[in-house]
Amino acid sequence: MSYEPLGGRAPLDYCPCRYPGSKLTFRGPRRALTGDYTVFLGGTETYGKFIREPFPAMIGRRLGETCVNLGWPNAGLDVLLNDPGIAYARAGARAVVLQVPGAQNMSNRFYGVHARRNDRFVKATDALMRLFPEMDFTEFHFTRHMLRRLQAVSPERFDLVREELRTVWVERMVELIGRDGPPVILLWFAARRPGRDCDGADVAQDPAFVTRRMLETVRGQAAHLIEVTASATALRTGTSGMVFSQIEAPAAGELLGPAAHAEAALAVIPALRGVMGRV
Repeated sequence: MSYEPLGGRAPLDYCPCRYPGSKLTFRGPRRALTGDYTVFLGGTETYGKFIREPFPAMIGRRLGETCVNLGWPNAGLDVLLNDPGIAYARAGARAVVLQVPGAQNMSNRFYGVHARRNDRFVKATDALMRLFPEMDFTEFHFTRHMLRRLQAVSPERFDLVREELRTVWVERMVELIGRDGPPVILLWFAARRPGRDCDGADVAQDPAFVTRRMLETVRGQAAHLIEVTASATALRTGTSGMVFSQIEAPAAGELLGPAAHAEAALAVIPALRGVMGRV
């Protein structure tokens, strides 16, 4: 583990950059969207928060290919579907690797999220206020905090919210994967296996609420579904090899470390070679 004193600047340089058409700041170094390249879409793990070499960079180095990291911390399906820069970069790629996102960070009939920072709770709809009339939604700023509170207040009523999120997730994933363009490799990258129904799909367990049944529903749209559940060995390493300041330690402790990223890279490489060989 590497860290600096509380309040110090984290030494890890993410080389922030932008791509045409997008207001988002992605992890660099910036790659040219010309010639042959692979786009990596996803959330915090794809971005590689606190990781010197996240799995997209590992794959690029081992394959000798240009890998464009379009991971965005806490990305939900709204930003992955609607960002013009992501669409532009994807259209010119030879292949896309899409890290499976959770279902909590997207607008739906119960609540709205920020268009770019999808983990930010914006407002509750009339439907949610009727379902939870005792709640004051002005106190919430993040989706996970809000959903945890709703689940604690009434697990039975919360089931309706969770089922809405699952339904919308499937619809938007089918749209995202099925868009015209290069083949998509769907990557499950998590500390848990996909559970059946509600098993292991709590709001605290990323990808939040996503089950085996949901994955099976959308996998037909993708060229491959790669499942990477971090091994016990990788999980035991904790934050070893991660780079963060002392104040960032709790956040770092919730993320997968370099050993898990290496496992993801090794799992994706054969599928990516096969897809790119057919293009």
